[in-house]
Amino acid sequence: MTFVTNLECIECGETFEKEGIHYLCAKCGGNLEVIYDYAAAGEEWHRYEVKKGNELSIWRYAPLLPVEPISFGGLNVGWTPMIESERLKELLGMPYLSLKDDTQNPTASLKDRATAIALARSIENKADVITCASTGNAASSLSGLGASIGAKVKIFVPETAPKAKVAQMLLYGADVFKVKGSYDDAFDLCIKATEKFGWYNRSSGFNPYLSEGKKTVAYEICEQLMWNPPDAIVVPVGDGCIISGVHKGLKDLIEIGVISEMPRLIAVQADGANSIVKAFESGNEIGTASGKTIADGIAVSKPRDGVKALRAVKETNGYALSVSDEEILEAVRTLTKTSGVFVEPSAAATLAGLIKSLGINVLSKGDRVVLLLTGHGLKAPEAAIGDLKATIIEPDISNVEKVLEGEYA
Repeated sequence: MTFVTNLECIECGETFEKEGIHYLCAKCGGNLEVIYDYAAAGEEWHRYEVKKGNELSIWRYAPLLPVEPISFGGLNVGWTPMIESERLKELLGMPYLSLKDDTQNPTASLKDRATAIALARSIENKADVITCASTGNAASSLSGLGASIGAKVKIFVPETAPKAKVAQMLLYGADVFKVKGSYDDAFDLCIKATEKFGWYNRSSGFNPYLSEGKKTVAYEICEQLMWNPPDAIVVPVGDGCIISGVHKGLKDLIEIGVISEMPRLIAVQADGANSIVKAFESGNEIGTASGKTIADGIAVSKPRDGVKALRAVKETNGYALSVSDEEILEAVRTLTKTSGVFVEPSAAATLAGLIKSLGINVLSKGDRVVLLLTGHGLKAPEAAIGDLKATIIEPDISNVEKVLEGEYA
């Protein structure tokens, strides 16, 4: 049983029935939001507390999800660990810093949360094919979880998508279209295919149900902190769907009385893909950026969920900032060397953003902060490794000695 009442446009307020397939607002083209009967959902939530203990996945939050739980053949989506890295805390002088490690989802990214909901919705709507446009992680997620239930998956990615992510998609058995152009070109083509062939579309900033999966990471953060939410959550932002999902999850918990305070949401973008940051700083509408950055997971020139993302920042008294590729790459190395958690550049942007936030007094070292780590480093190893090189030697112990003494060239 779900407690969804309807869908509502976040821009014009138009409402739509919960039955059937709805993407953008048919009246103004704005993004839709899933609306719940919180009174009923809250009652069920508190009844459900007793029996959810053994359900270590997103389905432990079933009363506030818009679909009936489905199985992915033993693959466990959600309930990822919260890591307390003492070495990173010591390095930054932040004793209350935590890492939410969503690289431990089945396909190694947070996107599995959204995919689980999208696949359940596609089944409810008897869709023969499910598709999405992606810079990589959402596509590999859809391909992987789709494979576990035998779904037919069609993927659109930019030609520059990382090889490791494309390899995942192909090995999972998806049909992959590499589009000569940007992510935005792939996105637009995917929408056209959806309209022409009647496929169900899982794309961020288009399908309103994706936030309903991504919001579960906010539930977990709060529960893993004993329902005492942090002062701030730092989130990498491309399309804007993740941070808007985190915001939705926190609002849900406040509505049903599980938490009473809203953490600040800190949006971190790359300098080359900082449309939301520019809008936050200027107060103007969200424009476009080049989309060029080493962090492919957030390499978006035109954020499709930008309005929701800006709302998430503003309504939580949060902040939006961008970081350079050099800062991101340094953050990858710092995070890996201190915590042992290897993330891709887009995920490491959160650490780069935290360091910058401390420098401009957006956050303080005494704050309770959670960094949201969204994708594993092996998804984009070439970008993550940068100019680091191993030492090549002949198989002779004397050469090892020379390296140790700094004499080997």
